Amino acid sequence: MHASENNQNNSINVALYLKSMAKKRPYHKAVICPAGRDKNGRSAYTHLTFQQLDRESDCMAHGLEMIGIKRGVKTVLMVKPGIEFFCLIFALFKTGAVPVVVDPGMGLRRMVSCFKECSPEAFIGIPIAHMLRKIYPFFFKTVKTWITVGRRWCWGGFNLNDISIKPWQPFEIKKTGQDEIAAILFTTGSTGPAKGVVYTHGTFDAQVRHIKSHFQITSDEVDLPTFPLFALFDPAFGITAVIPDMDPTKPAFVNPEKIVEAITNHGVTNMFASPALLNRVGIYIKKKGIKLPSLKRVVSAGAPVAPENSGRFASMLCNGAQIHTPYGATEAMPVASIGSNEIFSETAALSKSGHGICVGRPVGGIEVKIIKITDAPLEQWSDDLIIPDGGVGEITVKGDIVTKQYYRRPKDQADAKIKDHGTIRHRMGDLGRIDKKGRIWFYGRKNHRIVTWKETLFTIPCEAIFNNHKRVFRSALAGAGIRPNQKPVICIELHKGDSRKGLNLLEKELLAIASGNELTKNIKTVLFKKTFPVDIRHNSKIFREKLSQWVNRKGAVKSSVR
Repeated sequence: MHASENNQNNSINVALYLKSMAKKRPYHKAVICPAGRDKNGRSAYTHLTFQQLDRESDCMAHGLEMIGIKRGVKTVLMVKPGIEFFCLIFALFKTGAVPVVVDPGMGLRRMVSCFKECSPEAFIGIPIAHMLRKIYPFFFKTVKTWITVGRRWCWGGFNLNDISIKPWQPFEIKKTGQDEIAAILFTTGSTGPAKGVVYTHGTFDAQVRHIKSHFQITSDEVDLPTFPLFALFDPAFGITAVIPDMDPTKPAFVNPEKIVEAITNHGVTNMFASPALLNRVGIYIKKKGIKLPSLKRVVSAGAPVAPENSGRFASMLCNGAQIHTPYGATEAMPVASIGSNEIFSETAALSKSGHGICVGRPVGGIEVKIIKITDAPLEQWSDDLIIPDGGVGEITVKGDIVTKQYYRRPKDQADAKIKDHGTIRHRMGDLGRIDKKGRIWFYGRKNHRIVTWKETLFTIPCEAIFNNHKRVFRSALAGAGIRPNQKPVICIELHKGDSRKGLNLLEKELLAIASGNELTKNIKTVLFKKTFPVDIRHNSKIFREKLSQWVNRKGAVKSSVR
């Protein structure tokens, strides 16, 4: 479906994609969910076709509207990935209500603070989620309508089964506008405070078109979305979503056998995997010699993907399939993308030598400009902000996939958004450069750069130098003190199972590596930490703020073991 088909009478609503697929391919499976095992241990599944998904979401939409969850009503959604999740999200889109989605892995207190921030008027959740209203009643003072998905215990409100209006009657999808708010999606807060990002129906529509076009997704494909939010795009793409049997908040601890089982049972052609999941499954399939011929592509994002990580998994793919590593953020995705063939043949060697990580070329007509590094707000765009070609600066983006505002976050709005000739340009908060081939090279987060009295050090290039040592699993550049008088410190996490013997010798070897490279010659302090804190959503992005606090508590002593 093209934008023109989804824009009748100036209406754009992502639910129209589902309605279209229900007419075109009514009996094609839309979503498949694990449902336990049979008596012989074989996996059992339940599913809905596109027609069934469309009709069940119609029934729910009638019920939601009947009890007051209608156009513009901000509605917290805390439901596990599965049949009900798909039905509910599309029912909400159909009514024009505004789903509020927060990552449950960020911790209860932070999560309910996010809810309070956007003053929700309705709450839909599984029983355990409803316990939050008992534990933190103050945070839900604005909620007027409660719905339980599953057994309702001692609390009041409605049960989802009771409000679903049957027999089925078609529901007229609300004619929402391009700039009308469709959802509030909160960032994880792994690189700063969690912020509610306002998605419009136009934003979702642009994402569907660009992702489908860039990755050449066809209607006969099957997707395994190991990150729940990405599953929402599948019905809009017109492809089958297979919900994996895993805890989506802990991808680093996924059972690789279950992932492989889902791929082979359903002929999965497309898979999203965080770097942590890619690493865990990649090690397993490489060790077992398992090939995955059905996969056309694997998409990995959420944190920088090490070449050896993607290389291990890619070696078990067939028929020219690649690992794609798109670049973006909750505020703008996807911005750029690159395939593993180009990484292995050209950019990986440059990354290892400290040139940053190549994240590819802009997709879908997204305009990317590199500007001077500053922590100050920039109210109005000017071409004078742009730095010369090849220079390192802050990455800014403009285009139809770029969100225009945060919800009730005026300071963050001022820090991240620049007015640009009637639209908004987003400051990614990332540092990088653009090479002569038009590719973007990522150098790390702006607020993670280390500024000493004589130079600025960037995390990704410096860390790459130390990561070449065979005992180093990963490294992280941190700063003791405050800018512009920081002292650079390199933190080291060893490979799992390392005996941790001979750390004094290892420290000397790492300092020798540092002194021999122009990028790292002024790093004189090594700290060893048993395990780095990582982000909740993907279990891959180093939680550098916490690591920096640890470094400063240590006083940046000469060396330390923990």
